[in-house]
Amino acid sequence: MADQADRWSLWTPVAFGMGCAVYFGLGREPLTGVAVGFLGLALTLLVAARRLPVRRETALVLILAAFALAGFSTAKLRTQAVAGPVAPAVSGPVQIEGWVVDVASPGQSGGSRIIIAPTQIEGLAPEVTPTRVRVTLRGVVPPAPGAALRVLALLNPPPPPASPGGYDFARDAFYESIGGVGFALTPPERLRLLAPPPRLRLDMKINAARWRLAQQIVASMGPETGGLAAAMVMGNQAFIPPEQIEHMRASGLAHLISISGLHMAIVGGFAFAAVRAGVAAWPWLALRVSSKKVAALMGLAAVACYLVVSGAPAPAERAAITASVAFAAVIFDRRAISLHGLALAALIVMLIHPEAVTEPGFQMSFAATAALVALAEAWPRAIREISAPWPIRLVQTAMTWLAASLAASLVAGMATGPFALQHFNRMATYGLAANLAASPISSFLMMPSLAIGAALTPIGLGDIPLMVSGWGIEAITRVAEAAAEAPGANMLVSSAPAWALPSAFLGILWMCLWRGPVRWIGLPFALAVSLAPRPEAPGVWIAADGAQVAVRLGDEAVLLRPDVKRFAAERWAQRWGLTPTQGEPPREALFACDRWTCRPRPAAPVSIAAYWSRKPPDAGTLRGLCASAELVIVRPALPPEPCPGRIVLSGEDFAQGGSVELGRGRDGVWRAQWAQDLRGRRPWSWGSSGSDE
Repeated sequence: MADQADRWSLWTPVAFGMGCAVYFGLGREPLTGVAVGFLGLALTLLVAARRLPVRRETALVLILAAFALAGFSTAKLRTQAVAGPVAPAVSGPVQIEGWVVDVASPGQSGGSRIIIAPTQIEGLAPEVTPTRVRVTLRGVVPPAPGAALRVLALLNPPPPPASPGGYDFARDAFYESIGGVGFALTPPERLRLLAPPPRLRLDMKINAARWRLAQQIVASMGPETGGLAAAMVMGNQAFIPPEQIEHMRASGLAHLISISGLHMAIVGGFAFAAVRAGVAAWPWLALRVSSKKVAALMGLAAVACYLVVSGAPAPAERAAITASVAFAAVIFDRRAISLHGLALAALIVMLIHPEAVTEPGFQMSFAATAALVALAEAWPRAIREISAPWPIRLVQTAMTWLAASLAASLVAGMATGPFALQHFNRMATYGLAANLAASPISSFLMMPSLAIGAALTPIGLGDIPLMVSGWGIEAITRVAEAAAEAPGANMLVSSAPAWALPSAFLGILWMCLWRGPVRWIGLPFALAVSLAPRPEAPGVWIAADGAQVAVRLGDEAVLLRPDVKRFAAERWAQRWGLTPTQGEPPREALFACDRWTCRPRPAAPVSIAAYWSRKPPDAGTLRGLCASAELVIVRPALPPEPCPGRIVLSGEDFAQGGSVELGRGRDGVWRAQWAQDLRGRRPWSWGSSGSDE
């Protein structure tokens, strides 16, 4: 245990994160008094650990318990601090007036998304008007941030999970103060409004500058390379063609699109190296200042500037905090890259944004970074041969770099693999090879030249570095296309049980934070997501508003409405390792469908009928549906017991429960798992059970 003496503190952010996770896993919202009481208890435990004559092990337990309680309380107080109004579900269009805060990434169905700070929403009093709403525009160029507009839109609360236990957009929207999502029915109309508050005005000016820079980069480089460049610099994916995004995801290179630790490390590291080389080249200055500390200060400045330019999304903010801790360590004569620095960065991130523990980006980035730092600690130091001829030294350096790159890619891939499998349900078969090919291009060519080009573009001098970065982007695009289009490029993997991912995370952390052979105890836990048995997929899935039904047929999911809510249906199918059917022919062999109804044929795997219209069915239609199937799905509300002897799910059920999975047990009884039951009664789940098509 002696060799672990300096590593016990590494477990404090783990305990803090576990406290946050417990809060987000609750079925009901705790009282504020509980959080305040836990904070007081945490302080008491810390004082007891410091002042009482207890054994070291006991003190450690008290400290970890204190951090866990503090994590729980921080998450609760953060939730209370960001709580804001949520738009009610409406049946008709409403006028929205407000300021365009930012242009977001395009949606799955196309169109531009804009974030609006509403000044007025038709039918809503000021005190219940959401702070932000997201509106999708179709067929028009999105207005730049800072524009005042009026738009007619269908507005609803942020949608609930597409399936029970699936990704909860409403929770993320809650912490981003987005209280409604909508679809514009008319082009936006410009208008004049009273001046916005100073903070909003500053945000819009920054976002407007970012938008102009993105447009300049795309205009200079072209849509294919410029779209990726704009995403890497500003975090804006609005210019990337959908097929290009899919290639990057299928090849395991999607992390290059979003602002991450890699981008911050390259920008900050490039600034650090350039300034240090400049100081060293000026003997007068080099004798009077510490080149390393001056370079670290400039690295901090570069990271801060990049954070502003990127729009400070959550991944960029996490990466900036981690990079800033590393540069601060250099300034204070500490090791720049260490597990202690990483632990401090993780703790700062969770103190500011405790909800980050639920985000795949946070989980993957810190797991990968911890694994890489642990690898660096264990990596053998090469013996430098001073007298060796330069060709031999060149070969040795190249082999060392290749081995380090291969080991780093392998370790990072293994650390992030459980999260990718659980959250995204697919594995890029050629991801390791694609990253090995793309990493040197990104690190040494694309990102440095792109950073220089982005800095010089506003003054008209960015064409040459942008051209150089375009060469790198084109090369990476070719790598992504080759990896994505190769046979067996992606493997579909169903999600493991809920306990598997926390087990894998703790196993990975144990292997990274512990020294010696005992660290390998964590290996079977780290493999929990891969080794855990998968439960049988449910037989039926129904969307949150009853507008879509999917039926399992072997390893396929047959959609009863192939063109409605397809993204939600595909996400449900992927979670269970199923392949959604394409088009109507597979459905027509199993179900007889017209515009508003579907009835099962003899070959249907499940005896289910559905009615899609929002208007209640007439008596004859309802009798026909009830006579044709064991399960009857009706979108509008129905009176009690409309079909004796049949299982009927109607509008009231979906309003209360959201999406639902149905499975028949061995006893032949149908059992339902509702999404709202898993979400619980939390601030982001109230009144959010359905969405418009």
